[in-house]
Amino acid sequence: MAEAKLSGGIRLFKIFGITVFLHWSWFIIAAYDLRSRFSLLHNPYQWQGFHVLEYLAVFVIILLHEFGHALACRSVGGSADRIMLWPLGGVAFVRPPQRPGAVLWSIAAGPLVNVALIPVTFGAMYLLNALPNLPADLRTFVLSVTRLNLLLLAFNMLPIYPLDGGQILQSLLWFVMGRIWSLRVAAVIGVIGAAAVAVLGYLSGNDWLIVMAVFGIWQCVNGIRYAASLGKLAKMPRHAAYRCPACGTAPLQGNFWRCACGEPLDLFAANFSCPACGRTFSSAQCVECGKPAPADSWKLADQAAKGGNVAI
Repeated sequence: MAEAKLSGGIRLFKIFGITVFLHWSWFIIAAYDLRSRFSLLHNPYQWQGFHVLEYLAVFVIILLHEFGHALACRSVGGSADRIMLWPLGGVAFVRPPQRPGAVLWSIAAGPLVNVALIPVTFGAMYLLNALPNLPADLRTFVLSVTRLNLLLLAFNMLPIYPLDGGQILQSLLWFVMGRIWSLRVAAVIGVIGAAAVAVLGYLSGNDWLIVMAVFGIWQCVNGIRYAASLGKLAKMPRHAAYRCPACGTAPLQGNFWRCACGEPLDLFAANFSCPACGRTFSSAQCVECGKPAPADSWKLADQAAKGGNVAI
């Protein structure tokens, strides 16, 4: 099956079944950032090439961070096959099972990669300090990468949705107040936090902070809207005899599926066959988590209700 191309994404490579894309705008921002670095009055490097290496090192850290998300998501039965790198960071397209523990692990694994890099970078600094004959630029480079990793970790852990800190907060609240209300609360807290970052950016004259704050507020508003749509779905009737093997939710009643012939249908009411063309379906995709599962596996709840042996 051909891989879906992300809008504006340039395919870099594929590893562990995960395709990495780079957004085209990265080159524009990189050129602008490097030009600013080269024009510094107090340049920390004698060889300008270290500015390029430093910029690339940041994106290596971000890439490792996103792989942490993707691999953790897979470890709990979710799906993750794409990563997009762009000027403001990276995005791992993960779909963990809709359980608070699974979502929490999928999100927390990204920052844990940064935590794991802390002893690595500090160890490199200690080693370089023990070898005095090495170029000063190398020590400056490692020190800068160490600081940048800590800065990325600290910023990403802010409780602002959709930063990892905000999503971790939402996952923790999910245990207490459920998925919908946890998302609403985390998104509202995120709006307040992003507004504070925008004020800080204005007072300090940092345009990047303002841009990221506006992006954060926009994402928080989307989170509030998504919570509202989840609230509507939660009130809709469901097929109580079935459960999604991946996320455990009962499928919705209604024509949420479509046959290849174009006929909208309710797979569970139609017993996994199209009433228009007679086509039989061997699997069904969950509307909640988006993961497909064999038709027989959806009948586990029905078997359990009848006293059958069910392997979980």
